[in-house]
Amino acid sequence: MDATVDGRVPPDDPARTATSAPPNCPHRPQEPHHPQPHQQQWNLTTDNAHASLPGAIQRKSRSNDRSKERAEPGATLEPADHYGDDGGGPRGRGSSDKLVVHLIIGFRDICVFTLVLPLGTLFVCFVSAYVFQPEEIHETHCRVYNIIPSISAITGVSPQRYLWRVSIALHIGPRFIIAFVYRNWYRAMAAGLNDPARVSKACRMINIVYWLNLVEISALCGVTYISNKENYPLHEKVFIIFMTTSLSYMLATLKLLKILQPDGPQTPNEESSLRYKQAFFALSIASTVGLILFFLKHRFLCQDLAFSWFALCEYIVASANMGFHCTTMLDFPTEHFLIAKNAKQYKKQQTSLGWKVD
Repeated sequence: MDATVDGRVPPDDPARTATSAPPNCPHRPQEPHHPQPHQQQWNLTTDNAHASLPGAIQRKSRSNDRSKERAEPGATLEPADHYGDDGGGPRGRGSSDKLVVHLIIGFRDICVFTLVLPLGTLFVCFVSAYVFQPEEIHETHCRVYNIIPSISAITGVSPQRYLWRVSIALHIGPRFIIAFVYRNWYRAMAAGLNDPARVSKACRMINIVYWLNLVEISALCGVTYISNKENYPLHEKVFIIFMTTSLSYMLATLKLLKILQPDGPQTPNEESSLRYKQAFFALSIASTVGLILFFLKHRFLCQDLAFSWFALCEYIVASANMGFHCTTMLDFPTEHFLIAKNAKQYKKQQTSLGWKVD
C-alpha cells in the first residue's frame, strides 16, 4: 500500500487505488492532471483531494506528518496563508519550519508605555500626597519650611508606595528588553565598520554601555523597593549608585555613537536621536550639580527651602533620564516585538540574549 505525499496511508478503496495514484510519487508514473474550471488550485493532500468521493474517509496522523517532514529536511516552505484543518499551522511539506506569529507589538508602543507608566504614576502620587498627606511628605530631619516634596517622600507614604511599586514592576521588564535590543543593534553597527581597531574599541564600549544600563535598571528597582522611611542609609547608597550609573550610561552611549558613526548620523531619525541625547545629558549634568549643592545645604546647614530646591532638581533629573531613554522611539521607529513559533531558523548569533561578556 502506497503512502500519500504527506506520509499518511489512504483507506483501502479499490476504486481509488485502481484509478488514481498519489501525485509527485517518486516510484509511480504521474498522469497529467487537468483541473476542472470550478476547482480551486490549492496545495492539498491526496486525502483532501478525494474528500468529495462517496465513502471517502479522511484521516489525520500528526506522527506520520512529522516523520515525513524529518525525512525531507530540505522541503520548500509553502505560503504562510495555507493552513491545515486542525488550525495547528500551515499545511503541506515543511510546515514545521514555517514562522507562526502569535503576538506582534510595535517597539515604539513599548517605549511609549515604558515612559507614560512611571511618569503618570509619579504625577498621581505627587498630587494625592500633596493634597491629602502634606505633613508627612514635607517632614525632614531639619524641621525647616519646604514646599516641594522629594520623589522618595511622595512614593514612600501609603498608599502611594504600592502604586509606585506596581508601576515600576511593570516598567522594569520592558527596560531589560530594550537593553538587550540596544546591545544587538550596536553590535550590528560595529560589524559594518572597516577599521579593526575601531571595531575592537566599539565592542568594548558596547559591553560597558550594556552593563551600565543593567546596573542602572537594577538600582532603580532597589531605590523603589527600599523606602527611605524603612531604611534610609541603604536607600541613600542605592540612590547614589543609580545617579552614577545613569550619568555614566548616558556619557558612554554618546561616546559609543561617536565611534559607530565616524561620519555622523546618516538619517534624520539618527540626527534627532543624537541631538536629544546630548540635550538630555547636558540637562542631567546641570540638575545633578544643583541636586548635590542643595542637598549639602539642607543636610549640613538646614537652610529654608534648600530641600525644595533639591527636590526640584531631582524631578528634573528623573525627567531627563526618562527623556534620554525615550529616544529609543527614534532609534527603532519601525521595528516590532514578536512572539512566534519556528523563529529559531531566523536567529543569528548577534541576536542572542546571553549574559556572556565578549
